[in-house]
Amino acid sequence: MAVVIVEMWQGRTVEQKRKLVEVITAAMKKHCGARTEHLHVIIHDVPKESWGRDGKLAADEKNK
Repeated sequence: MAVVIVEMWQGRTVEQKRKLVEVITAAMKKHCGARTEHLHVIIHDVPKESWGRDGKLAADEKNK
């Protein structure tokens, strides 16, 4: 069994997540020999007010 966890800011559509799961699954199968029926992809949508970098909240950054 393999688990891939993706953490990203909220805001992606279900279709974007669907495609992401498809390409991650294909890459894991091709490059790692993962059996797709045993591969789990977990997407954590994190609000910008819960994500910090460079000493600031992402929600406080301009144009992001």
